[in-house]
Amino acid sequence: MQTLQKNTILEKKYTVLLFIKKGGNAETYRVKGTDGKLYFLKLFNPAKLHHTAFDKNGNLLEIEFLKKTKHENIASYKDCGEVIVEGKKFLYLVLNFIAGETLAERMTREPISTVYDIRQILSGVLNGLQYLHSLPEPIIHNEITPQNIMLDLSGGTPKAKIIDFGYARSFLQSSKTYNREGLNLHFVSSECITAGTCSPQSDLFSVGAVMYQMLFGTQAWNVAISNYETQMSGDTAVIEKLLQQREKPLLFPNVADRIVDFDNLVLKIITKALQTDTEKRFQSAQEFLQTLNGEIEIADAVGANLRVRLEQKTDKPKMQKKSGGGFSAIAGMQALKNMLQTDVIDIIRHPEEYKKHGLGLPNGMLLYGPPGCGKTFFAERFAEETDYNFRKIIASDLASIYVHGTQEKIGKIFDEARQNAPAILYFDELDAMTPDRENAQHSYGSEVNEFLSQLDNSGDSGVFVIGSTNKPQLIDKAILRAGRLEKHFYVPPPDFEARQAMFEIYLKNRPLDFGIDYEKLAILTENYVSGDIKLIVDECSRKVIREKTKRITMETLEIVIKNQRPTISLDILQKYEKIKNEMEGKKEERRRIGFKP
Repeated sequence: MQTLQKNTILEKKYTVLLFIKKGGNAETYRVKGTDGKLYFLKLFNPAKLHHTAFDKNGNLLEIEFLKKTKHENIASYKDCGEVIVEGKKFLYLVLNFIAGETLAERMTREPISTVYDIRQILSGVLNGLQYLHSLPEPIIHNEITPQNIMLDLSGGTPKAKIIDFGYARSFLQSSKTYNREGLNLHFVSSECITAGTCSPQSDLFSVGAVMYQMLFGTQAWNVAISNYETQMSGDTAVIEKLLQQREKPLLFPNVADRIVDFDNLVLKIITKALQTDTEKRFQSAQEFLQTLNGEIEIADAVGANLRVRLEQKTDKPKMQKKSGGGFSAIAGMQALKNMLQTDVIDIIRHPEEYKKHGLGLPNGMLLYGPPGCGKTFFAERFAEETDYNFRKIIASDLASIYVHGTQEKIGKIFDEARQNAPAILYFDELDAMTPDRENAQHSYGSEVNEFLSQLDNSGDSGVFVIGSTNKPQLIDKAILRAGRLEKHFYVPPPDFEARQAMFEIYLKNRPLDFGIDYEKLAILTENYVSGDIKLIVDECSRKVIREKTKRITMETLEIVIKNQRPTISLDILQKYEKIKNEMEGKKEERRRIGFKP
């Protein structure tokens, strides 16, 4: 049972909007401040907290730690205090709101499918840990799990933030202050479990365990404990089984057929991170991060305390024909579909008419717009519509530690596409691969030149290139000139028909009450993107489960929509409209000064 009810006002500063979860140490709520902004509020009952959760002055360590930390990859402190609720004293901690989801929710919603995503998310976690471990009084988080990694989706790409410092302790504190009650021991290093000796290396072990789960969808050395064993032995049974399991080989199932850009380096990193001997582990978050980014090589040798079995790797076909309904699978967005049809698809399907007039086939196009608006989805449906072979390329596919290695990879990708023509090459986040050479911090000249060389006349070879980006202004100008990616299509947030269809799709297999008005839902969610609508529906399901009301009603949907702002603000949309005008060569109208006639 939650302590605070909806619309409860705390300290005349925060209004409770939504109960989020009840954890082992606190309850978490979404609240609105008097400034109109959203925040997370954690409510603690001091009487139920372990004595090690407080410092020698009786202050709650989680609050004290977050007060003095400030880092882009760590949940940020806003306020704290004491409050009396029904005659009981509680402590509260207010954190700045993070618009997104936990890594655990992300993996449940959609399995991780690229090493690039793993690297991007864990880089943020490791940057946060490097900061914590480098403080004058280092902080050990002690609970790095998928549930405690929040993905901030308010920007162009997900940014990982470390949350929940309930088990965090100072590195200088005695090991006697370690409390493992309520911890998910699968992510805790052996030395913490047995001796309570936690260090930066124990946090890095946890990162390795998270990395394993991201890659394989299961926990390393998974241990199943029956309810009977738990009742009889408490966590002793879990600990004994877990430590026994860690004496066995760590299994690496074959995931090469579903993980893009998979290679053995990932396995070496996990192996080193999960070493039982702390001396053989990564010695710092910085070392872990540099290895993850390919800046430091890692030895092939595996420590004696950790044996690994790697199942045979199979080659994954890179060029594949997309099967599906094409543009018919896209609800709404008719104006964009019409432009793509007349400006590109008709030309590709009937090239002879254009060749009669001495016109070459188009080489490619650019899809640009705010994040989360379906650029990749459009590219895939486009491939289905043309019946071309298709390959998606992300920045990590082109990364190389060798001089001119990226150029070579670009050439091979285009060669493969020509051999499988007609084919579409889809470059996701093109700005990261071909940045403007005049403004880039590093020299990308040779890579951009290679891309331009391969792009020229690619259409005549049966290769059509699609680039997508949230930041078209950062792409090298030569890429977007006539004869290259000359067609530019703005992909806005889903329109009315698309939003209505999304609600129908996401609600289809859930227990629904009668009277769901999909048209009204679409009206209420103007400027919401697909991820926002999915989050609304998921939040409705959680609300129904918590309140035991059995079915999602129209009222439930309206309440959640009211409390869920779109991840893309009006300010951001206005900026994209300005970018769109610039891309289309439209000049911004200047306001007239004077009186109207």
